[in-house]
Order: sequence, then structure tokens, then C-alpha cells
Amino acid sequence: MLQGCVPWPEEAAARYRAAGYWRGEVLGGLTAETAKSDPGRIAIVAGGRRHTYAEVNERADRLAAGLHALGVRAGDRVVVQLPNSVEFVVLCLALFRLGAPPVLALPAHRRSEIGYLCSLTEAVAYVCPDVVQGFDYREMAREIGRDAPGLRHVLVAGDPAGFRSLDEVAEAVPAELPAPDPGEVAFFLLSGGTTGLPKLIPRTHDDYAFQIRATAEAMGFDENGVYLAALPIAHNAALGCPGVLGALRAGGTAVLAGSPSPDEVFPLIAREGVTLTTLMPAFLPLWLDLADLFDVDLSNLVIEVGGAKLQPEIAARVRPELGATLTHWFGMAEGLLCFTRPQDPPEAPVHTQGRPLCPDDEMRVVDEDGRDVPAGAVGELIARGPCLLRGYYRAPEYNERAFTPDGYLRTGDLVSLTERGELVVEGRIKDVVNRGGEKVPAEEVEEHLLAHPAVRDVAVVAVPDRALGEKTCAVVVAAAGAEPPTLGGLRDFVQARGLAEYKLPDRLRFVDALPRTSIGKIDKVTLRRRFADRADPAQRR
Repeated sequence: MLQGCVPWPEEAAARYRAAGYWRGEVLGGLTAETAKSDPGRIAIVAGGRRHTYAEVNERADRLAAGLHALGVRAGDRVVVQLPNSVEFVVLCLALFRLGAPPVLALPAHRRSEIGYLCSLTEAVAYVCPDVVQGFDYREMAREIGRDAPGLRHVLVAGDPAGFRSLDEVAEAVPAELPAPDPGEVAFFLLSGGTTGLPKLIPRTHDDYAFQIRATAEAMGFDENGVYLAALPIAHNAALGCPGVLGALRAGGTAVLAGSPSPDEVFPLIAREGVTLTTLMPAFLPLWLDLADLFDVDLSNLVIEVGGAKLQPEIAARVRPELGATLTHWFGMAEGLLCFTRPQDPPEAPVHTQGRPLCPDDEMRVVDEDGRDVPAGAVGELIARGPCLLRGYYRAPEYNERAFTPDGYLRTGDLVSLTERGELVVEGRIKDVVNRGGEKVPAEEVEEHLLAHPAVRDVAVVAVPDRALGEKTCAVVVAAAGAEPPTLGGLRDFVQARGLAEYKLPDRLRFVDALPRTSIGKIDKVTLRRRFADRADPAQRR
């Protein structure tokens, strides 16, 4: 396996192959079979255009050849930061065929995150759009290039403005390329992160091909299915649960949207006959409140919801008010997926996150001493399985803490299991703010805030929010003699340091000193409790 990645033990890998989970599929071939058998079938709908399987497959072949001509080889890493677009899909297919793993960054990431990813992975190329919602990614690329000497190419989808155009690279003549090893790393996802910047999650061709195949089967998604990607497809949820890649493997259609906003997606659902989509819980109330304003039939739609806490009262409204079928998910980019199935009783997604994807997903709920707790009791979820990584990329010291000696990932999630083995998520150990499904690592934000001259000490904690589930609250001890900073000032300061917008603090509170536990750690439990119900609109921006 690629240097810096941790392989599955040979015994486990042999068992997963023997069970038929890992079948030697490579992700670069997802469109090839349908392109031959039914070339005119629609693969992707994006930006008002329909793209056939034949077109997508040929573009991927040409782009793979063009990247190879630039010197991109198997094992090279390429940081990819593109919005939901046909260019994203074609580029990933091309890189899969080359065996050059894409590192999937989110459109919201900025200089801090992208520079870190380029440096950590020693990326040979960075692919970005030109301008999206007023933000010029090319300017950021110039700044990053000065600090990443190994970055040989910046490729731009759109106006290259001095860089190389992605379309130009895709004009190459297709060439025969050696197929990658299915046990090799296909691409990298980003962890939600618990401390500092995100960890990189290596996903192999073998394990991800199984994931997209098995989730499609569980959701009843086949060649007649139409998947709507309303969340960023650089996220595991919209990429492969079964997501866009699963839709292509099944011979179905993937419809790409810019957001889950009803005014954008409801017309798409009606026009394209969407049968499956994925939402964060924060968007469900909006869909419920506005559905009557749109003439759209959702009775054939299955909605996958996960990524943050779903209120039972909201879940219970989906079937009677939208007519859609709700499935409730607990998913990790690391590879563990639990979810209710469309055929489960209506109360199942209201109260549980269902069952694991695979019979060989081993889940345990343990106490602080690592002992299994009885059914119904709350403990930390630890797990291993055919999709679950055995180590983060180039993070040996972190892996020592994150995994048990026998290969179970310590998820940091507090859960319980029902007598029937259904998962119920109760809370979280890890120090992350789950802001509408976007994971904000408190320590990373704290490090940036501490650089402000008026901040002597700071703790970032989650506070409840009706729309997003949680928002970030910066609890600040002001520096002696300095004028206390404003929320707007702090947001401008950390954004100028390259922090993504969704990580900026939503609220600001001041204390004379941060509370500490008996061993000297900041007592964030006390802070969360203290500021949970003290929303001050005047301190928001």
C-alpha cells in the first residue's frame, strides 16, 4: 500500500475477499461497462446539461492521458477542490485510472487547509475552479504555490488566468495505461477532525467499491435510479453512500446541484425523477416548511439523513408531510456506516440509526476501561470492518491513540445498541462542533484565535442552535491592557489567516479565566453548560 498508509492485516483482507466484499474492482472502471452497452444513457446532469456515459467515459480517458503526459504517475497525490460539477467526476475517474489518488478538499476550504493538504501529501498538482461566489481560487493557488515547492501543476476548471486549463489537458489522445492494484489507495477523504487540521483517510479501490455496491443494494438503487447530489460530492455521504459513484456503478443517473435549497432542488427532483438523495438534518425543516409551495411529488423519493443530530419530531414529519421515505444514517468517512433501510418500520428512523452496512462490521460499545457494556447502556463506539481504515495517512503517533491494539477505531462517539443491534447515537466525546454537518475542530480554531494580540486565552465550544444543531462559541480571556476584540474583528482576523468560513466563530463570550479540571485541562463541559442558553443576537454578524 502507498507509503504512509496502514494496510489491513493479511488475515482480515483474505477474509473480506473470501466473503465477496472485496472483488478486485477498480473505481476508474465505473462508467466503462455502461459506456459500451448503452453509450447514450445519461450519466450526469449538471449545470443544465446532460452528459452520456460514452461522453463521460471518453473525457475521463482523455484527461487521464493528458495528466500522464504532464508527468502525473501512479502513487502521485493530486489535491482536488472543485464544486459539484461534471469536471469533478471526470477528473476523479481519470485519476482513479492513473492510480494517482485525489485528495478531496471541500469548496469551503481556504489557504490554511489547502496549503496543509498540499504539504502533507507532497501533492504534485492542485485542481481548482476559477471564481465561485466571488472567491478567486487562482489567487489562493498562487499563495499556496509559493509555500509548496513540490507542487508542479495548478490546473483550473474555467479561466486559467496564467495557470493551465483543465480542458486543455483533457484534449489528449486516449492511451493505454496500466490498471491500478485494487488493494491500493484510490483516493483520500478528510476526517471531521478532532484536534487541529483534518486527518487524511485512505480509501482503497477494494473497500470503496464494496461500499458503493452494498449501499446501492440496500437502498434499492439500480440502473433506473436517479441520485441527487445536493451536498458537496467531496463528502463521503454524497460521493459514495451510494452517492454519485454508486449511481454510476449501477448504471443510473447522478444529478448535481449547488445546494439543498428547495428552490434549486425541488424543480430538479420533479424534472429528473430523482429517487434518492442525501441531506443534513438542518435542511429537513426547510424542506418540510416549503414543500407545499412547490408542485413536486416526493412519494418516490428516499432521503438519507445523517451527519448531525436529527430531532425525532422532525423525523416523524417526513412521511406524512413530504410523502418521502426517510432513512437515518450514522456515517464516517473512515468507513463505518449504520443506517435504517427503506423497508424498515416507520418508527425505526425516528429513534435509531439502524444497522451496520456489512455483517462483518464489528461494533463494540465500551466503557472508559475498554470493557463491553450491556445492550441499552451508553459507551464509546469502537469498530472495525471491510471498509474501516486501519490507520490515518502519515499519522503514526495519532494512530497509536485512535486505534486499539487489535485494530478497532475509537470513534469518540457515545452510543448505545438496542437488543436487536440497532445503533442509537447519544453524544460525542471528541472536541468537535458539528455545525450543520460540517465538523469544526475546536483546537484548530483556538490556535488561530490565540494569534490575535487581544486574546490571552480561548476555548471554542459548541452551543445549541435550532437551525444548524450546533454553532461555535469562542470563550475568550482578553489580554491585559488590550481592548476586548469584537466578534466581527475576530472573524475577519482568522479568515485573513486562511480559515474556512464555516469554521469562523458564531458567538463570542468573555470570562476572566477559563475553568479548569483537576488535572489542569480546560473544563469545556462547564463552558458548554454555562453558555448553552445565552444567545446574544448583538454579538453575531
